[in-house]
Amino acid sequence: MSRLAHKLIHVIAALSLCLSGSVVLANLGDTDEDPAIDDPGFSQGRAAIEAEEWAKAIDELKRTADLYPDSADTHNFLGYAYRKAGNLDAAFQHYQRALEIDPSHKHAHEYLGEAYLMKNDLAGAEQQLAELAKICTPIPCEEYKELKKAVEAFKTQ
Repeated sequence: MSRLAHKLIHVIAALSLCLSGSVVLANLGDTDEDPAIDDPGFSQGRAAIEAEEWAKAIDELKRTADLYPDSADTHNFLGYAYRKAGNLDAAFQHYQRALEIDPSHKHAHEYLGEAYLMKNDLAGAEQQLAELAKICTPIPCEEYKELKKAVEAFKTQ
């Protein structure tokens, strides 16, 4: 292979890594497409999640969800906070709403899979892993890798 071809391959690989990084960030709620991210409750809810203050996160994000009912990121974070607070029924409801709004929301698939594992529903978790495999192809994304690790750990219990 010529030197030019090698350089071209390296440039394409570097661009692919850059682009895949921006896709991962988009699913954290940092998209310009979701107007809810400008809501103070959204920011306060995320800060409460980072501080592991689940009740506060739920309160803030519920207010944001009332204002922006079609915000996939808000429903995803609400699901996360409810799951961490131990309310799986509410978590499932919000993850599913996030996926109704945005069927390719990677974090919602990952977290929904983790919720299924908490419910001892391996088949449900594996279904979410399969969805992530389709969404993340050809390169497995972080959400796929994290859920795969969780599924493998669950199987060895």
